[in-house]
Amino acid sequence: MSKELQIGVQGMTCAACVNRVERGLKKLEGVEAVSVNLATEHAHVVYDPQKTTSQALLEKVREAGYTPVVAEVELGVTGMTCAACVNRVERALKKLEGVLEASVNLATERAWVKYLPASTSVAQFKRAIREAGYGVLELGTGQGRADLEREARAKEVADLRRALLISAVFALPLFLVAMLPMLFPPLEAWLMATFGHGVMSSLNWVMLALATPIQFGPGLRFYRHGWQSLRSGSPDMNSLVMLGTSAAYFYSLGVVLFPGLFPPQARHAYFEAAGVVITLILLGKYLEALAKGRTSEAMRRLLSLQAKTARVVEGTLEREIPVDEVLAGDLVVVRPGEKIPVDGVVVSGQSYVDESMITGEPIPVRKTEGDRVIGGTINQNGTLTFRATAVGEGTVLAQIIRLVENAQASKPPIQNLADRVVAVFVPIVLAIAALTALVWLVFGGENALTFALVNTVAVLIIACPCAMGLATPVSIMVGTGKAAELGVLFRKGEALQTLQEARVVALDKTGTLTRGRPELTDLEVAPGFNEAEVLALVASLEQKSEHPIARAIVQVAQARGLPLSEPQGFEAFPGLGVSGQVGVVRPVNSRDSGLSQPGIVRPVNSGDSRLSQEGIVRPVNSRDSGLSQPGIVRVDVGADRYMARLGLDVSVFGSEAARLADAGKTPLYAAINGKLAAILAVADPIKEGSPEAIAALHRQGFKVAMITGDHTRAAHAIARQLGIDEVQAEVLPDGKAEAVRALQNKGQKVAFVGDGINDAPALAQADVGIAIGSGTDVAIETADVILISGDLRGVPNAIALSRATLRNIQLNLFWAFAYNVLLIPVAAGALYPFTGWLLSPMLAGAAMGLSSLFVLSNALRLRSFRPPFGPKVVAPVGELAQGLA
Repeated sequence: MSKELQIGVQGMTCAACVNRVERGLKKLEGVEAVSVNLATEHAHVVYDPQKTTSQALLEKVREAGYTPVVAEVELGVTGMTCAACVNRVERALKKLEGVLEASVNLATERAWVKYLPASTSVAQFKRAIREAGYGVLELGTGQGRADLEREARAKEVADLRRALLISAVFALPLFLVAMLPMLFPPLEAWLMATFGHGVMSSLNWVMLALATPIQFGPGLRFYRHGWQSLRSGSPDMNSLVMLGTSAAYFYSLGVVLFPGLFPPQARHAYFEAAGVVITLILLGKYLEALAKGRTSEAMRRLLSLQAKTARVVEGTLEREIPVDEVLAGDLVVVRPGEKIPVDGVVVSGQSYVDESMITGEPIPVRKTEGDRVIGGTINQNGTLTFRATAVGEGTVLAQIIRLVENAQASKPPIQNLADRVVAVFVPIVLAIAALTALVWLVFGGENALTFALVNTVAVLIIACPCAMGLATPVSIMVGTGKAAELGVLFRKGEALQTLQEARVVALDKTGTLTRGRPELTDLEVAPGFNEAEVLALVASLEQKSEHPIARAIVQVAQARGLPLSEPQGFEAFPGLGVSGQVGVVRPVNSRDSGLSQPGIVRPVNSGDSRLSQEGIVRPVNSRDSGLSQPGIVRVDVGADRYMARLGLDVSVFGSEAARLADAGKTPLYAAINGKLAAILAVADPIKEGSPEAIAALHRQGFKVAMITGDHTRAAHAIARQLGIDEVQAEVLPDGKAEAVRALQNKGQKVAFVGDGINDAPALAQADVGIAIGSGTDVAIETADVILISGDLRGVPNAIALSRATLRNIQLNLFWAFAYNVLLIPVAAGALYPFTGWLLSPMLAGAAMGLSSLFVLSNALRLRSFRPPFGPKVVAPVGELAQGLA
């Protein structure tokens, strides 16, 4: 059975590095799929554990010349009594994906774990040990994956800063010594006149002394990685820098040590080219590392939403523990102003909780016993005690973070173009460099050797494919992070590209366009009946029904404060209606509403309407239809066909029924003591934001379709209100996927939006499936994009961000390719015959660094993306730290 592993990889600098790591891993038997991301510095590997191991994967990364991110932690284990306990704990730890080694010592009661922080965490080790039946004490500096990766990146930045400073200390005087005489010819003339030709030889020795510490100090990193790349047959940026600077340095060294071997016109040293180029490349790498750190800012904000500690009830005491030690079933207390640490269900207390990070609703939600609470949300004004139901990786917030990470690590189809180009790019550059040297040696005249060297070095330096490697992943990383802040989760990075390619947006109706729960919208009573009294009687009867329509009627009556009584003799007639006997209670706002004396109603289906017991009954066809006297009355509620069965003519409400049906509402009728009393209308109201979302999709150029299992008349009524272009109604669940396929057969990509289990096949069939976050787990698992808040306005937001991200990637790729296509010929000296211009290797190094910085800064522009509908409309998951919660 296949396993998946995330490996942090340090040392990658360009797309060639990515390809090298991917090729190396794919050579291992049992590796089924590999995806390496330069921006996140992660390798995602799917492999068969029967054929290879995680250790073999790490060794392959090392063979490629890069460093896998590995961490160690020491944990105290309590409760072990024998060797069997030791084996049990070790097995529990080693079963976890990402654990490389685990060793448990019975005497010291300690467990030592070596692991991949990109794949697992200390919290999972603790949970595994506890589930094995033992206690845990943290002894080492067990840090979360985010902390470890942040430390690794900080170390990389610090190393680059140190290397840059050392290099700059020597490069600045080197540059001045080499360039000032050339920049100021009078200075060169004065030196020659004063010290003679020997001064140039002396200056060369000075430059050698300044260049050597750069070449074999900070520059050693390019030799270390570049040589391994050449040996493996997959040269990368380090190889190009190594070859270019080595050519300049060793040529100059030969000129200084053995000047007689070179023609007089070729006795020129280029130490400054080697030293300054290394310094400039290190500067570019340093700035690039700083910018890459900023691209993961959205992920850091997501991680910052997690609480650090939890207050757990143990007997009669409360104990504060790290949040990763909370177990499912623990009782947790959260006080006003605190973050709720994990997901759970309230068992006591009441408070209001700010859930805007998940739902996007700015109004705090009241929580009482039995209500669900979500980790990361903020308790406001009361103390809650809840039982933990999901901890660690199972919480809603952890799942959101995992989805964002997976999206950032995946590749959109457009990346395949860059990968194919980069795979052959560096070998082509080496061939161009060799051809440049040959051409200049043949046609360069008396300065052929000098020209060949300068131009070959310039070609090697300027062609480094750093910008190509960063063009796509940094945009995906920033784009998916920004999407998370807007309440849109892309499960896959490729969905960012596919979504903007869609031309049809198909929507489910119930729960997507509408609220997904029926509401009582209209109530019209017959002459002589009191509206409040009729509603109270109908709601009293419907209390016994489990139908959603019944609940909608009861909720309205309760909201109006109407007194309800317990019905007797309740009967339900499927597809028709319900019937029962209800005691009359004085309704609200009725001047003559109550029946102050007891009464008994005629039995149902009784042929004799006379009373055999004391009481007053309202005759079935009484001319006086008001309920002005007390009693127990018969209430019937149902469709027109049910009224017909009772022998009641509903034509008196004919025009009203037609109007309601045209509006997409379901008309029902109520009869009291066999007398038609009212027409009611129940509808699933359109969600707030749905009209704006449909209008925005039309402005974005989409055709909007509705695919629903609802009745044709109701579906078309909703479509007319919203301006939907195409309606497919009365579609069975298994027919929704076929309906999507029919739209695709017209030659256009389709995005489908749904929320229910019955939408899962359509979500899977669509080119892009978009799930409403408030929907079912099945729908969410099937979708490519998730709207956390359930607000349909998230769809045009997601599409707008998708388009912005793709434009960003396209601009990055254009710049990266155009830069090399245009400047490689210039570096080779193509302009020299026409203009006399040659590109200095130093300028080539600066230009190479600037290309990477352009790509990074362009990707960071996505952080300022403004959606069609602002963050107050959708769930601002990553905005909590910015004060929106």
